[in-house]
Amino acid sequence: MGSTSKNSKIIQATKEKVYNAFTDKEALEYWLAPYNMTGKIHGFDLKVGGGYEMSLFYLNNEIPGKTSGNEDRFSAKFVALKPYEKIVQTINFTSDKNEFTEEMIMEVFLEEAGNNATKVTIVFKNIPAGIDPKDNEVGTAESLEKLAGYVEKNK
Repeated sequence: MGSTSKNSKIIQATKEKVYNAFTDKEALEYWLAPYNMTGKIHGFDLKVGGGYEMSLFYLNNEIPGKTSGNEDRFSAKFVALKPYEKIVQTINFTSDKNEFTEEMIMEVFLEEAGNNATKVTIVFKNIPAGIDPKDNEVGTAESLEKLAGYVEKNK
């Protein structure tokens, strides 16, 4: 079994607004990629059993991607969608490198935090051996900052 990481952030937006940012293709493309990357979603099917494929591109072309060149490509499958409360998805990187082939699980929990704020907690389980859990936490923290900026700006 791989490692686990956990990040939480209070976001000044309702659970509905935050949930919608997790379930909208354009929103995900904007905020899911950490600061040193850009994102592109290839197909999107919002239902349990559905999912999406996404490419994350490093802005610095000298950083090698998990897939090829400067790209980390993965497929995500929705395992659970409980509106405004919880999202569970499996993530599989497209890579010929064994250290990235483990199926990772991403769990998102949304809790009311008062004054129309939401506590967002993201737990990654079974992080592939090729990904340092600390790096995963840093990237997730950056994505949560971008999520906060996105939903707070689009109230």
